Amino acid sequence: MNVRVDRYGGLGAFLHPRVLAMLFLGFSAGLPYLLIFSTLSAWLADVGVFRGSIGLFAWVSLTFSLKFLWAPLVDGFRLPLLDRILGRRRSWMLLAQLGIISGLILLSATNPLENLMAVAVFSLLVSFSSATQDIAIDAWRIEAVEVDRQAAMAASYQYGYRIGMLLAGAGALFLADALDWRLTYIVMACCMGVGVVAVLLIGEPAHHDSARAKKSVADWGRTFIVGPLRDVFQRYGRYALTILAFVALFRVSEYLMSNMANPFYLAMGYTLSEIAAVAKLYGAVAGFVGVLVGGLVVGRFGLRGPLIASAVLLPLTNLAFAVLAWAGEPNLWLLAAVNTADNFSAGLAGTAFIAYLSSLTSPKYTATQYALLTSLMALPGKLMAGASGYLSLAVGWANFYVLVCLAGVPAILLAIYVTRLKFFQSSESIGPN
Repeated sequence: MNVRVDRYGGLGAFLHPRVLAMLFLGFSAGLPYLLIFSTLSAWLADVGVFRGSIGLFAWVSLTFSLKFLWAPLVDGFRLPLLDRILGRRRSWMLLAQLGIISGLILLSATNPLENLMAVAVFSLLVSFSSATQDIAIDAWRIEAVEVDRQAAMAASYQYGYRIGMLLAGAGALFLADALDWRLTYIVMACCMGVGVVAVLLIGEPAHHDSARAKKSVADWGRTFIVGPLRDVFQRYGRYALTILAFVALFRVSEYLMSNMANPFYLAMGYTLSEIAAVAKLYGAVAGFVGVLVGGLVVGRFGLRGPLIASAVLLPLTNLAFAVLAWAGEPNLWLLAAVNTADNFSAGLAGTAFIAYLSSLTSPKYTATQYALLTSLMALPGKLMAGASGYLSLAVGWANFYVLVCLAGVPAILLAIYVTRLKFFQSSESIGPN
């Protein structure tokens, strides 16, 4: 009898109204990202925008890595009128969603060949609004339910986020192939209505004026940047810079590759529907398998081996893209094989690296340090990805992917080094030091 109650209790956590609402909020968070990243690059390449300019659009997504800079404003500032109607968290979510919808509609009305600067500005509007929505959703998630439901909230958010990304990736490419890009972005803007409806239906959580909201900018900097970084240097001493360098360089090759993936596929002669079916839908399955295997391997063998293997596999799979370039003519079987290797490696690496980042955090600054480390992880790769279009033009596709592979060598060497440090946690019990 007790077993049945426990099982129902576990299921009941996911049936909680706010946990269900988190599914739809996750969807609205996952939808915009690819629309200003890989899907946008496919649009620009499809209509003939200069490849060097396409690469520069990687910088639009930098807002997601820098959102901690304006998080205190979202946390503490009450929006006039909207705050009285919806409350602090929901008012920020709604404002951000309206910004995303406006940006997508404006993008749909823009011709990239005639006004590429307008595309950049409207993409930045979507990116900034989406990052702001993330901040508000995270705050609502933490305050909306008690601690024992937070795992269900996080899982619900992830499911919704991945559904949104699938729609913005594979779904948008299928639509663009069947209709056109402008209608596709209008449809995506309409899909954001899911998040708007969710915000209007959910309740505002009971929250107090947070201590963060009352801090000065200097106090905020000491609490959320200086303090957490000082703690890292105090705990790791002379090895701290090496560890931070490893975090910064681990995914550089992945960011360089993914920024130009869709323009590369189109240049090789694949249709939008073929890219959607193989690289996006099938690729998502391969990525899920990689995540699953990563979790099992880390749990069984510890973190050292999987982390080194991930550092090797991430750049090595770029050689498969070089093979695809050398093949010349479209080959769906080869495309599937390349995406199997790429997405499986990314899934495996993501699991291992999340475990590693978690092991670096201190109980005193767990959330803040993790946020800063993930920002550090993304910034160098995204900054370098801006030059990926010009680099691929200068050396050709095959040589570009060989160079991207070589860009991962420093991460491999650092992975071998940091996993040999005396305080490296290699057991399956990964947690704060």
